[in-house]
Amino acid sequence: MIRKILLVLLAAFIVMQVIRPKLDNKSGAVTNSIATITSIPEETDQLLRSSCYDCHSNTTVYPWYSHIQPVGWWLDDHVNEGKKELNFDEFTTYSLRRQYHKLEEVVEQVKEKEMPLNSYTWIHKDADLTAEQRQQLINWADKLIADMKSKYPLDSLIKK
Repeated sequence: MIRKILLVLLAAFIVMQVIRPKLDNKSGAVTNSIATITSIPEETDQLLRSSCYDCHSNTTVYPWYSHIQPVGWWLDDHVNEGKKELNFDEFTTYSLRRQYHKLEEVVEQVKEKEMPLNSYTWIHKDADLTAEQRQQLINWADKLIADMKSKYPLDSLIKK
């Protein structure tokens, strides 16, 4: 009986491997990237790439285990949800109000250590930010927020 159950589970696992999510990577020019509207210091850019871009850009680097289901399904859902919340490669397509709000969220989530996610930094040790690195990202986002405030009327940036 146990052998039959194990065989059924093995067969289900094998069938799951055939049903794969489509990996969401767009190649080519990133004409809508945040980098097209502001210069990103090299160190900050490296932090964004190592700690944020796998879930918040079109240049996700999928690890080997993303090809094993059901882990691949979970990762695909996680990455798609992250891109829906904030995609640095689609940043200029957002309204000014949304850009401003997303930068505020970056500051808040990095300050509160909500980002990068613990589940991500367990495996990707280089994404685990030090206090100094967190402050660097916060300062960068705060500078962009201040730049937006100086360029645009506040009522165009904040919901009434």
